[in-house]
Amino acid sequence: MPVGETVDDRAAHAPERRTLEGRYVSLRPVAPAADAEPLWDAAHDGSDEASRLWTYMPYGPFDDAGAMAAWLRECAQSDDPLFLTVTARDEGPVGMTSFLNVDLAHRRLEVGHIWYAPPAQRTEANTEAAFLMLRESFERLGYRRVEWKCDALNERSRVSALRLGFTFEGVFRQHMIVKGRNRDTAWFSMTDGEWPEARVAFEAWLSADRADRAALASLRRH
Repeated sequence: MPVGETVDDRAAHAPERRTLEGRYVSLRPVAPAADAEPLWDAAHDGSDEASRLWTYMPYGPFDDAGAMAAWLRECAQSDDPLFLTVTARDEGPVGMTSFLNVDLAHRRLEVGHIWYAPPAQRTEANTEAAFLMLRESFERLGYRRVEWKCDALNERSRVSALRLGFTFEGVFRQHMIVKGRNRDTAWFSMTDGEWPEARVAFEAWLSADRADRAALASLRRH
């Protein structure tokens, strides 16, 4: 009978609370006392964009910075998800991301709980944060597969996953109940075999001047 290719049985390493440094952003362990007020201010500015930010998240918006601080204290204690604060150069905290659903034996994990305050959206933040997490996952921690999941109705997240080089795998119907509503979940993935080409594209995009950048997807061969 047909069987899959042989894979060595070494386990991956668990994500660590350490800072990942990039050109435009850094990802660092959550610091509730320092992060709560700037994150709350940036993500609760009263704009329509800030309100939409929380539509597909299982938490938020928060009533005030104190409520966000209480939530961040929970985040800081969690190992899975392992939350990180995204900090922009010269701007401070602009969003959050995490490693989650970590499977050491099968060497797969997910990047998720990703959100950015309106001023950081459509900047380099999401692209470089994804690059830093993918590089950490594949090259330092030894994963074979990185997953991206989102509400199937979240068109912005789906477009972002494809732009970053993830492959759409399908929709899990009636997968979750979030804030009292049904969630069908769209699944995307990137494998370690796809990472080298994706890395070249990320590095070319991030190193180019903004005025000279090609579309990220166009920098991949396929």
